[in-house]
Amino acid sequence: MKTKLTVSHLLSAYSQGIFPMSDEKGRISWYCPDPRAIIPLETYKPSKSLRSTLNKQLFEIRINEQFEQVMRSCSKPRTDIDGVWISEEMIAVYCELHQLGFAHSVEAFQDNVLVGGLYGVCLGGVFFGESMFSVVSNSSKVAFHYLIQLLKSNEFELLDTQFINDNVLRYGAIEIDRDDFLLRLSNALSKSCSFSLDGIS
Repeated sequence: MKTKLTVSHLLSAYSQGIFPMSDEKGRISWYCPDPRAIIPLETYKPSKSLRSTLNKQLFEIRINEQFEQVMRSCSKPRTDIDGVWISEEMIAVYCELHQLGFAHSVEAFQDNVLVGGLYGVCLGGVFFGESMFSVVSNSSKVAFHYLIQLLKSNEFELLDTQFINDNVLRYGAIEIDRDDFLLRLSNALSKSCSFSLDGIS
């Protein structure tokens, strides 16, 4: 019998470094990879091309205005061979997390239209990055840059990106062993950090 995914399941899992992914039939599997990918906040630097894009101020960045739409956009396959790992059940429960203040989105707009963004789960001083999307070039990169500035400004300690891949490598992701990750997680969970863009230009 399939167990229903709940907010309490998610909060308990994330606090232990575990996260869910769905297959195309909606079946949930749980992961705590070893090694684990993180992005050290202190070493992140925007690339020269991204700095040029930032200077052009092509996007308006907002947070938490269209969380569900960000998730739905992230759930779409990027290519014909990509699988789908964000199910309708996951969208519903993460939206509950969002309403409770545990899940957040960073959104890029052009002409008041959502064109890119990312979402994740926030516990203590940890942001667990889940996924990002872009329908206009560089929009998700700019959203990610502002996520980093937000996390630094509010004294977060840990940015989890789960698995290493080319996408997170461009932002300075590294791999650490699971025991190291869980120790950092335990320390960061003891903090209380606000997810706010206040004071970030």
